[in-house]
Amino acid sequence: MKTSYQYRLRPTKQQVIQFDKWLNLLRYQYNYLLADRFQWYEENRCSINSCSILVCHLPEFRDNPNYNSQQDSLPQLKKDRPWYKELHSQVLQNAAKRVELAFDRFLSGDCKGKKSGRPRFKGANQYKTFTYPKVKSDCIDNGFIILPKFGKVRLLQHRAIPDGFKIKTCSITKKADGFYVTLSLEDETVPTIKADFNADSITGIDVGLIDFYVASDNTRIAAPKYLRKAERKLKSAQRRVSRRKKGSNRRKKAIKQLGIMHKKLADTRKDFHFKTANNLLKKYDVVAVEKLNIKGLAKSRLAKSVNDAGWGQFISILTVKAENAGLKVIAVNPNGTSQECSNCGTKVIKKLSERTHNCPNCKVSLCRDLNASIIIKNRGAHDLKAQKMSSTKSL
Repeated sequence: MKTSYQYRLRPTKQQVIQFDKWLNLLRYQYNYLLADRFQWYEENRCSINSCSILVCHLPEFRDNPNYNSQQDSLPQLKKDRPWYKELHSQVLQNAAKRVELAFDRFLSGDCKGKKSGRPRFKGANQYKTFTYPKVKSDCIDNGFIILPKFGKVRLLQHRAIPDGFKIKTCSITKKADGFYVTLSLEDETVPTIKADFNADSITGIDVGLIDFYVASDNTRIAAPKYLRKAERKLKSAQRRVSRRKKGSNRRKKAIKQLGIMHKKLADTRKDFHFKTANNLLKKYDVVAVEKLNIKGLAKSRLAKSVNDAGWGQFISILTVKAENAGLKVIAVNPNGTSQECSNCGTKVIKKLSERTHNCPNCKVSLCRDLNASIIIKNRGAHDLKAQKMSSTKSL
């Protein structure tokens, strides 16, 4: 099982300066390696090496810069620019890895074949994380974390690392209110499905904007609407930033205050998602959700409300917590869940403004969202049964 713990750091003033220096050096190297990739892409993506109409010289082909070739250039970088020697070698290599991943997603796509946009160069204060791919298992000692080539940094360890888990990677992140460390943990002995897993303990949830979700047992959680409630304060803080002179210390201070407000808003929403997911998994072993196109919905007229609800983050948290607890989350096909009847399956066309489902065939009348959640539950039970049958056949 894999999980991650995040702790807040309390670095000294000198350590803060050192962190910022490392991030700036890594940003410069990231931009340089990315520019090298773009240069190769523009010069070598065409197989033609001469022009028959115009007498001109086209650049000669060169090998495609990849992770290995860019990694091999790092020793020469330290000779040409000695100030890079103070960076840990694996941290510097990780910057090349990030370029490799960003460029591969741009050209080839991710594991599902979905391509990302053209990678962007990192501006000032946009490179905020550096990673140690390997750290010692005993790097945390009496309220301090020992970072290679950096030393001891004070750590607020609000919870202990579980027994049996090994620290795989360590990432330092700069946020609006300070620095944080994220430890990636792994324990291969923890089972993925718990022994007393009950497939019949299943519920379906229909996420929405009025109610955050409605479960198939008619449990409702009201949408908290954190962004809507904080809009006036955010508007005032944003106006304060726009009135400050660009480049001034007062503007930097106003930007920092605005960033802290946005981070507090995001943390409050995330805390709500964690608690909601935890309460769901305490009651049920299987949770069925819709496989929604959240990115598409976030570009519609309901963009602000959809982003405020944070469905994508909630489903991601729910899935990870279920895996860690040995439980299951099933994503079902969302087509027709708001139009079908959960009792007889008749298609009942309704506008979005109609909040009650009235079936003319079986005379069932109930809340539209409750009807959808029951359909989601039934589809989840059917998919779970199909998965069991396929797994038994393969055995």
